[in-house]
Amino acid sequence: MAKTKPGKKDLDSYTIKGTNKIVRPGDCVLMRPSDSDKPPYVARVEKIEADNRNNVKVRVRWYYRPEESIGGRRQFHGAKELFLSDHYDVQSAHTIEGKCTVHSFKNYTKLENVGAEDYFCRFEYKAATGGFTPDRVAVYCKCEMPYNPDDLMVQCEGCKDWFHPSCMGMTIEQAKKLDHFLCSDCSSDDDAKRSLNTFPLSPPVELKIWSHFLTLFSRQWVTRNSRTFLNKELYKREAIGKIERTLV
Repeated sequence: MAKTKPGKKDLDSYTIKGTNKIVRPGDCVLMRPSDSDKPPYVARVEKIEADNRNNVKVRVRWYYRPEESIGGRRQFHGAKELFLSDHYDVQSAHTIEGKCTVHSFKNYTKLENVGAEDYFCRFEYKAATGGFTPDRVAVYCKCEMPYNPDDLMVQCEGCKDWFHPSCMGMTIEQAKKLDHFLCSDCSSDDDAKRSLNTFPLSPPVELKIWSHFLTLFSRQWVTRNSRTFLNKELYKREAIGKIERTLV
């Protein structure tokens, strides 16, 4: 912990102006932005101190929203997702508007009701470089995306992988009515084999497949799970199947 400068004293708590809410070191708070059109900033209070004039300041560690990061918001980022950054700052305690809770990713997914002051964090973020810790996460579904807790997913009873209804050609309403679900790989392996001999691929389609293959494997921010294709022949088979299904 940083030492307190002469003429200043550490405080155990601070009461938010105009409320009875008490903030202590370790709490997460909402802080008033300079631009009133923006949502409040989210920070974790590291230290509270007052000078000899009783002006109270807080040392905070900022949370970044995905759109505030170098890479920007991506499809798998949740609406209430935050990144715990390595960006520290000192602010007037008067800019604190309220308290909030930043849950772990696991605890957030267990919430029955998500309130306005509920957020979650699964990454730490280096503000200067745009790097993340961890830099790899599991991916799911045919689209090979990390899990977004805002999106409904259904689990295959065969392979136990999780899938987005839209990637399986279903609406969310249809998915909610399912009693059982098997993905296309588990339910129609034989049909897929027969279809491979039905539609010969032209060179332009082959080229498109390998372009998509290279794009997927160039991603640095995800890791492959156990169902990711282990060689190009298996990948080609799956890619061919996707294209043929669009032709039917």
